[in-house]
Amino acid sequence: MATSTAYTDAEGQNAARNTRQWKDLDLFFSRKLGSDDVNTLTDVTAVKRSVRNLILTNHYEKPFHPEIGSGVRAMLFELMTPMTSFILAKKIENVIETYEPRVTLIGVRAFPNLDRNEYEVSIEFYLQNAPTELVDLTIFLERLR
Repeated sequence: MATSTAYTDAEGQNAARNTRQWKDLDLFFSRKLGSDDVNTLTDVTAVKRSVRNLILTNHYEKPFHPEIGSGVRAMLFELMTPMTSFILAKKIENVIETYEPRVTLIGVRAFPNLDRNEYEVSIEFYLQNAPTELVDLTIFLERLR
């Protein structure tokens, strides 16, 4: 005989309602297994991909929204100095805080790698629906000709 109370039933339903699940399309357009539908990204993976896309987007690149962009690619052609790393980190902070409402940004650090002519950017943030899990995203930025 299964004993179930109204409290445990309501608790089970409320837990599902309180956590919001984030979903985005996979912009690599990979297929779901067993169907011809486009794969979707959920939760942390979706937000990480969105943050990465925001960082790599230039101004005037997004149709009908010329204000969305970071200007990071232009910074990659500057000399690698501590000041350039600081400005690069500030530009990334600004674009994430302005255009990604799903995250609470903790910090952005840009480390220049002079030998490989690239920056290693480390971004730490919390998701709005999971404020106890610290997410660390590392992106390598290099200039392409």
